[in-house]
Amino acid sequence: MSRRIKIDQIDEEEQLLVRLAWACEFEGLTQAEAAERFGVTRLRVNRALSEVRQRGILRVSIDSIFTAAVKQEWQLERAFGLTRAVVVPTPEDPDAVTTLVSAGLGSYLGTVLSDRSITAFGMSWGNTLNLATRFIRPVDRPDLEIVSVMGGVTRGSDVNGYEITTRLADLCNAEHSFFTAPLFAGSAESQKLFMKQDVIVEMLEKIRSCGAIALATGDLSSSLLVRDALPRDIDSRELIALGGVGDIIGHVLDAEGQVIDHELNRRVIGVSLADLHAIPNVVLAAGGMHKVPIIRAALLRGFVDTLVTDADTADALLSAPTPPGRPEN
Repeated sequence: MSRRIKIDQIDEEEQLLVRLAWACEFEGLTQAEAAERFGVTRLRVNRALSEVRQRGILRVSIDSIFTAAVKQEWQLERAFGLTRAVVVPTPEDPDAVTTLVSAGLGSYLGTVLSDRSITAFGMSWGNTLNLATRFIRPVDRPDLEIVSVMGGVTRGSDVNGYEITTRLADLCNAEHSFFTAPLFAGSAESQKLFMKQDVIVEMLEKIRSCGAIALATGDLSSSLLVRDALPRDIDSRELIALGGVGDIIGHVLDAEGQVIDHELNRRVIGVSLADLHAIPNVVLAAGGMHKVPIIRAALLRGFVDTLVTDADTADALLSAPTPPGRPEN
C-alpha cells in the first residue's frame, strides 16, 4: 500500500537516495550499474549508500515515504517491458496529482536534457508537460534542438505546443522548431494532401530523428484534446461509443491499445504511433485514476520506454491483467 504525501514533503535528494539504496540492496545492481541507471557517478552511489545508513533510512528495510513508489518503479518496468519508470507518491489532495507527476517529469528530464548524445528532443503539449517546465533546472545546450511534435489547436489554449516548446528551449539555451500545422485535417482526404507537403514531410523526419520525446495523454471526458482540439464536427461521445479511452498525440485508442475505427484517426496530421517505436526514449507522463485506461493502452502498444506517474495510478496499472499479445497496428 503506497503512502500518501503532502506536496511540501517532496524531497528530491531523499528520493534519489532511496532509489539508489533499493537498486543496490534489493535489486542486486552493482554500484556501477546503479550509477548508469540514474545518471550519477559511482562515487555518488557509494556516498548515498553510506548516507542512507547514517540517516536510518536503510536498516533491515528501507524506511521512507518514497519506498513504496520506488518498489513500484521496478514492478512497472518488469510488467510492461519499460526501460525506466518514475513513480512519485500520490498526494493527499487529488487535484495535486498532475503537479507531482510534473515535478517527477521535470526532475527526470533534467538528466535527459543534459545528455550530450541527444541533439534533438521532442515535446508534446498538455497540462502535465506545461507544469514540468517549472521543475526543470536550466542547462546550457546550444547544440540541442527542442522540437514540437504535435500540430496546433484551432481554439486558443494556454498550454499549446508553441509556448511549451519555446519555454523549454529557453531553459536549455537551445534552438527550437514548431510543427506548423493543425492537429487534425478537415477530412481524411485533406489529411493526405497535408502529409505530402514538403514542410510537413521535413518536420516529420525531424521528429523521427529525436533521441527522446516527452508525451502526455488524457481521457475523453475533460482533457485538453476534448476541450480545445477536437474538430467541431466531432463529438467525443462518438469516440467513447466506439471504445475510445483517450488519445496519444491525437490518435484515439481503446482499452487494449487498438486505434479505434473512427474518421478522426485518419485526420491526424503528425507522426504515427508506429513511428514512436523507432525513437530511443519515449517518455509518457500521466497520473490520476481517470487516466489509467489510456496509460495502460499506451503501455500495451509497447512504444513507451519511460513512464512517469503516481503511486495510486501505478497500483491500478499493476493490478490489471496484461494480455499476452500487443497491438500491431
